[in-house]
Amino acid sequence: MGVRLIALDIDGTLLDSRWQLPEANRAAIAEATRRGIEVALVTGRRYDFAMPVARKLDSPLTMIVNNGALIRSVEGQTHLRHLLRRSTAEQVLELTRPWREGAAVIFDRPLQNQVMLEMLDPDDSMRYAYYSRNKEFIGLTSPLENCLTEDPIQVMLSGKVEPMREVEVILRGAAFKEEFSLAVTCYRSKDFAMIDVINSRCSKGSSLAEWAALRGFTRQEVMAIGDNHNDLEMLSFAGIPVVMGNSVAVLKTYGWHETGTNDENGVALAIEQFALREAAPCV
Repeated sequence: MGVRLIALDIDGTLLDSRWQLPEANRAAIAEATRRGIEVALVTGRRYDFAMPVARKLDSPLTMIVNNGALIRSVEGQTHLRHLLRRSTAEQVLELTRPWREGAAVIFDRPLQNQVMLEMLDPDDSMRYAYYSRNKEFIGLTSPLENCLTEDPIQVMLSGKVEPMREVEVILRGAAFKEEFSLAVTCYRSKDFAMIDVINSRCSKGSSLAEWAALRGFTRQEVMAIGDNHNDLEMLSFAGIPVVMGNSVAVLKTYGWHETGTNDENGVALAIEQFALREAAPCV
């Protein structure tokens, strides 16, 4: 059975370690779409932060963003959206108050006030450079709870790996944990981690499954490529799961296919091997 849908993570997967798009990856995606295979970018990035990468691909794409909370076309048409309840977001912010300097609330808004922060600290080397390049999307309010005038897409917490581990443990043990899901991304080499608190029905995997069903694709016809913890459910759903050579160690313990690193055009190699030539699913 041939591949009809390819699901691609962006950071650490499609992009190399310098956050550039290798030409080999672009060409492989172009060939796949030319043959009628649908390609979806499945990412923790917000839609507006994923679109610059999509434009460089210059191929028809589906955008599954915010770790599955939103599915939208490159033209801006919303297909599916699962928001986090405002009351749940309020409880998350209260429970994680000691880590407030790394907290943000993300909304589905046209431009301004998409990303709400309590502070924007120039001395915060981990986050300031990123936020300062995207000021048109950012709003400030204190306390952060004041921004919750509508249901957000997510609450995001970020910081060094060990503090974020503490946050994850606290959230997974919360009395209201059934009201949300967590998507965790960890970059140990940079000592940086992010936790996205999203709608309880959301993950990259559940939203990919929902989209595949709407498109009439079976899971055996879906190929997925990823490198980080938040790709686990997506890879588990796909009939042909492929982990990057640079992926976190845990993803390499499932017996899935492995491709080259993101600096070795791993995405192009995987598409050529498993999609442009028919591949057997992992058992």
